[in-house]
Amino acid sequence: MSRDPLAPYHGIAPDAARSVLGDRLDTAGFATIAEACRNGRDDLTNRGLNEQGQKVLRRFSTWEITKYLIPVAPAHFRRVLRQNPNLPQGQTETEGGAKWFTADEVLRLRAFFAAEGAQNRDYMPYRPAGLPAKVLAVANFKGGVGKTSTAAHLAMSAALDGYRVLVIDLDSQGSMTSIFGGQVADEWQTVFPILARHYGEHLRRENQSRLDRGEPPLPLEDTVAQAMELGAQDLAQRTHWPNIDLIGAQLDLYWAEFQVPVWRMASRSWKLWDALSERLEADGILTHYDLVILDTPPALGYLTINALAAADILLVPTGASFLEFESTGRFFDMLHATFASIEEGENIAARALGRPGLAFEWDAVRALVTRYDSAQQAEFAALMQSYLGTVLSPYRQDFTALVGQAGEQVAGIYEADYRDFNRETYARGRAAFDQTWAAVKRLLIGAWRRDEIAALDAAE
Repeated sequence: MSRDPLAPYHGIAPDAARSVLGDRLDTAGFATIAEACRNGRDDLTNRGLNEQGQKVLRRFSTWEITKYLIPVAPAHFRRVLRQNPNLPQGQTETEGGAKWFTADEVLRLRAFFAAEGAQNRDYMPYRPAGLPAKVLAVANFKGGVGKTSTAAHLAMSAALDGYRVLVIDLDSQGSMTSIFGGQVADEWQTVFPILARHYGEHLRRENQSRLDRGEPPLPLEDTVAQAMELGAQDLAQRTHWPNIDLIGAQLDLYWAEFQVPVWRMASRSWKLWDALSERLEADGILTHYDLVILDTPPALGYLTINALAAADILLVPTGASFLEFESTGRFFDMLHATFASIEEGENIAARALGRPGLAFEWDAVRALVTRYDSAQQAEFAALMQSYLGTVLSPYRQDFTALVGQAGEQVAGIYEADYRDFNRETYARGRAAFDQTWAAVKRLLIGAWRRDEIAALDAAE
């Protein structure tokens, strides 16, 4: 009778173990490993670039356009193209084959149907006139929950729906920037100058008050003075999506986590949490775009606090496991402690001066189950729903092979060509993010509609 083999951790010979150990690693070894990762990343990224080194968005077929993008029947779509030769006619790859259109052409076709098509169809997405863009932050300090992937796909979903989107990458790892093909040389092409300018403008106002009182002004350091020449619109770069712009990130952005508290110590009256929101408004970002999506670092630092304070809608991705549920609870606990502390500190002075107090508010806050496996996690997800109620989105974002493959290719599901799979596989894979966008779009439209009604009531 044969004996079952021992577990692999039994019988390890010391000399054999030493032979596979390799040399000791010194500090310079980290640079070697980083260089290898950088070379691999560049190689993978470059696979999706054109001859000019720019990322290129694929074309969209008639089937995709009429199923997902413009609510018309395929036969009617083809008939409209025949009747209007001045409209984009698409390209065919074979004689009599399907027609394929660029994203720019899809936007032009959408605008035509909105102007000439049936009035009861939502060819153009809902956006009340005169109201500012909505800011959506995707945040959680638990890594591996699909935070950046969710934020990127929401940006692409919104763009395919016809919205103008600005993505701001606040994570110095720069994963979102890589997905959208951003080129960021240093911190001066990130959100850092926005924060610095906000501080600089505050310092100028404070120095004027100091001069009026006969006190010497506080110094305006060169870094801050340089930022005073930059606005958010100067930092936004075009992406391979015609209606998605990007303010990117790279490793040097992490410096902001050290610089912001230094500025705060120099001027205790500077409201650092307002830096991003106030500069986005002042620079016209909330007028130029429909939706601003903030991808945050996996930590509750100063960049994340700015993102959460600027957000109208907060989305918190989480996995359906005990540890991730527990971590998400701690994240909300830290949010409460952080923002309650800011409110209390500000309102002590406000009460003393008889001024209105500070109270943070969000249009909507939702947790979202991501990377969901219904065969393994259905029971625990149901328990989470029972505890969190409406705070947890009832839709659960499945993890499919298409989701995994898109991540491996530094691309989004919407950038994948369905001909690399089959239509059913593609439709099933993208349904995970279509449903996520539908849930978020309901929040977006509902928040705008509430604002619209409030504005009408105030005008009466």
